[in-house]
This record gives sequence, structure tokens and C-alpha cells, in this order.
Amino acid sequence: MELTRRTLIQAGLLSSLAVAGCSSKGGSGGSGATKELTLWYWGGGLSDKVVADAVKQFKQITLKPSLIGGDFKQKLVTTMNGRKFVPDITGIKGENIASMLDEANRFIDLNTLGADKLAGQYVEWKWKQGSTKDGKLIGFPIDIGPTAMFYRQDIFKKGGLPTEPAEVSAAMSTWEDLFAAGQKLKKAVPDAFIVDGVLQVFTVAVGQGDKRFIDQNNHFIGDQDHIRKAWDIAVKSVELGVAAPKFDGQDLNAAMTNGKLAAIQGAAWAALDIKNGAQGTDGKWRVAATPVGPANIGGSFLALPTTCRDPQLAFQIVTWLLSAENQARGFTDAALFPSSPATYAMPALTQGDAFFGGQKTIEVLGEAAKKVPVQYEASADAAVSQPYSDELTNVWVKGKNRDQAWNDAVAAAKQIAERQGVS
Repeated sequence: MELTRRTLIQAGLLSSLAVAGCSSKGGSGGSGATKELTLWYWGGGLSDKVVADAVKQFKQITLKPSLIGGDFKQKLVTTMNGRKFVPDITGIKGENIASMLDEANRFIDLNTLGADKLAGQYVEWKWKQGSTKDGKLIGFPIDIGPTAMFYRQDIFKKGGLPTEPAEVSAAMSTWEDLFAAGQKLKKAVPDAFIVDGVLQVFTVAVGQGDKRFIDQNNHFIGDQDHIRKAWDIAVKSVELGVAAPKFDGQDLNAAMTNGKLAAIQGAAWAALDIKNGAQGTDGKWRVAATPVGPANIGGSFLALPTTCRDPQLAFQIVTWLLSAENQARGFTDAALFPSSPATYAMPALTQGDAFFGGQKTIEVLGEAAKKVPVQYEASADAAVSQPYSDELTNVWVKGKNRDQAWNDAVAAAKQIAERQGVS
């Protein structure tokens, strides 16, 4: 695998287009013209151990990594606007990639450095998420967040529900099936809920389709059937009484620990949150498929600003950091779920997880990662989607009428869309 990767990288690096791209952006065009490269990332954004090894691996340069705290995007944009001390390599969080794609001219198209030859080694939908509509690759995938259902096997057993992951996946393959199971569970265990959060259900349901709130022609589509369907699914969990109260902070941890949250719809990285928050429940949790199908929540990228002093070497560093082998280490060190399917067959992921009763969770999460739908996400998507979360919370917490809440959410979203230049 590594030999193939090196061969492909070298082929990309020797392309005349790459050299032309470097010189046109003011880069050095070769590793001999600069003596250091800087890397920005946030805590948990990369494996610190892999980054430390990269410093040793690339001895022809001084690689200076920096952990940036606070609002990473704001600090990056401010630095880029100031045109001083701009990192040569930078992380981009998944929630910010859409807005960064609107400013693609600030970043090098990684395809000009050979990235297009590596595309087949990463999940397609994530690769497209880091690409512009005309095919320029701005963000090289770090990690992803395919969803699954994390559930308490002991609580399911008390409720007379299926308990083995394959059985749970089959029996709760639709949202309706999940809610019916939740009603059955509550009859046997009255204080146990099968839905952990109404907003999470909505987020996952939206993510299971190929459309979001704004289409590729910059038109608002947040009032269409695909969003209303996701809304109705989320609201139904409240109306049927299977959605837990809104837990936050320590109350959330307590609910995971004492069994009030019998199931959690979350991304792969939620496993670490559960392990840290539900201490003393080792061996009681299992992982099953998300009802209907997977979505993706989270996952980030590495990018090269156009001011990068040595794009060719920087790209070598990026692809080394994010090789299948190093992504396996990232999973072990920092719970970063790999964007490279080749990693899913490596021991770091195929061994059983004691916290999940020895289950090989990759058998669920790996399949989910391969099946996440490709979605177009506009830069204004996050802002436009906020009113839906606000109004769903009003239904969930305050008992607001579902139809009034929907109408208010759509009206507010349309206003935000218009202010963001969405037609």
C-alpha cells in the first residue's frame, strides 16, 4: 500500500502542471528554497503522535506544528487576511469547508499536485465534500463521522427488545420501527428512552438524503418535502413519548450511565464521548446500524493556502499524515475515524472493543462510511438550518404546536437565506 502511495505521489509531484501552479502562486517550487513549513491544527484534529513523527520523517525541512485554540476558523481567516504568518498547511473543520470552498482561490487545488491520482483511496462522498463544483480539491480528507446507533444491550434486554447488533439493525431498520421499539421499551422500563435527542434525529434524517437546505443553483429548498419529512420524523419521537428530555452536561452523562438513554444516534466519534461520559458501563454497550441508512456528522480536512512556501513538499507531508497506516494510528490515538477504507481492514480497527462487549464495531461503522450519500452543502447552509433547530427545541422542550413551529422555522430560514444572497 505504501509503495503504491509513494509512486502515485511522485507521479503527481513531477507533473508540469504542479510546478506551474507552485510558481504562479508565489511558492518556492522546490524544497531547497525554504527551510521550514508550518502546520496549524486544533486539539484532537490530528494524532499528536503522528504529527511528531512527521517532524522526524521530513528531515529536509523544519516542520513546525502549532495547536491553535479557540475559534480556529476565525483565527485562520484573520491571519490569511493579514497576509502574515499564514500557515503552509492548515486544518479546516468539516462545518467550515463549505464556506472555505466559496473562497477556493485562497487555496491550492491539490489535484494539481497529484491528489486526483489518490482519490480512489478515500471515500468518494468525503472527497467531493472537499471539492469545488468545478472539480478543484481544496480539502484533503482527515477523518469522517459516519453514524450508527449506540445502545445499551442490558436495557434492551429488560425491555424485551432484540439485543445482538445484527438483530437490532434488522428490527429497527426504519424510524417507525425504532419508535415502536421505544414504546415497547417504555412499558417495561418506564424511565428509559430510545431517542437521545430530537435535534440529533433531525440532523441524521436530513443527512440521509442527497439534498439539504440550499441547492446547487443557490435556491432555498428548506420548505420542500425532504426537509419536512425529516422534521416530521423528529417531531414524532416527541409525540410518541420515546424522546428523552433535553439532557446537558453532567445530566447527559448521568443519563447514559443510569440507563435513561437506552440508545444514541451518533457519529463514530460519539463512541469516545460515551466511554468518557458513561463510566462504569463497560461491556454494556453495542453498536447497530442507523435506521434507514447512515449520515455523516463531522470530519475535517487539510489544505494548503496559496501562500504555502513549498506546495510540493507540503503535499507530501499531507499525504503522509493521512496515509491509511497513519489514519489507523489516528483512530487509536485520537478516535479519528478514517476516511480511507483500506484502514478498515487493519488491526487497529478490526479488533474487538471491550467497552462494546468485544464487538468489532468496524463491521457496522465501516459499512456506514461507504454508504453515506453525497450531499451538496452551501456556505449558508448552517445559518439557514438554525431556525429548524430552534423551533424543534420549542416543540421538544416547550410543547409548541408542530405546524406553527414548522411555519415559523421556514419563515425565519427564508429571511436568513435572503440576507445570505440565496434566492
